[in-house]
Amino acid sequence: MVSLFDTHTHFDVPDFDHDREQLAYASKAAGVEHLVLIGFLQSRFKDLLQTHHFINQLDNAPQSHLAPGLHPFYIEQHQPEHLQDLEQLLSTEPCIAIGEIGLDTFDKRHKQPELFQKQKDFFAAQLELAQQFDKPVLLHIRKSHADVLQILKQHQFKQSGIAHAFGGGIEEAKAFIKLGFKLGITGQITNPNAKKLHQVVQQVGPEHLVLETDCPDMTPLCCQHSTEQRTRNTPANLPYVLQGLAKSLHMDQDELAQQLWKNTHQALHLAI
Repeated sequence: MVSLFDTHTHFDVPDFDHDREQLAYASKAAGVEHLVLIGFLQSRFKDLLQTHHFINQLDNAPQSHLAPGLHPFYIEQHQPEHLQDLEQLLSTEPCIAIGEIGLDTFDKRHKQPELFQKQKDFFAAQLELAQQFDKPVLLHIRKSHADVLQILKQHQFKQSGIAHAFGGGIEEAKAFIKLGFKLGITGQITNPNAKKLHQVVQQVGPEHLVLETDCPDMTPLCCQHSTEQRTRNTPANLPYVLQGLAKSLHMDQDELAQQLWKNTHQALHLAI
């Protein structure tokens, strides 16, 4: 069986409180050897940490890695002291990355100059922490590719990382790759209608990609039970993302999995 690395999960959220342990076993059985727990709000750091320790004391479960951060979508809730809490966490826990961080103007409200500036300030502050601690970053980018690229260049950011749930075009993909980033591919790749995403992966090729579930969101098409309500995604669905990507790239799954494993370790500064 191939070894898989889920580079982006919210496996700590309450959606999983009743069956997290069973799902952890199911994920490992499906070939998921590692998963990253992503931060988004300071108020969730405690649960993030608890879940991380819980998973790592289980036998036959994926190894958990921490990536705390302050998500741009929740900008109104972030306070300056939350950055100090993040720094504290980075100082006291073995964190693999800082995430998810970036810019998001999907919601019209966030385009207001004051809120957008606050997003930029928090993004910049977290990039500085990543430079200070020499950590890669997991980027959240929605309707803001040019601004994110500009800030990364201003900071001369060299720690690289992953552009999570990549949704940009080919030129944007190449710009992130040029800065050393890998592109995070979700269950969206299983949707034949996600034409832009299929074009991007085919154009850039397998050496610049990594897999992620973004659970409980982004459920692969084959795992959705209903059109009316959201079907919860889990790390155990990662093989379907691999399957969808292999199909899009016309590649052998095992060969692709080996390349993605290598890419992930590179992106997260891990020794293979």
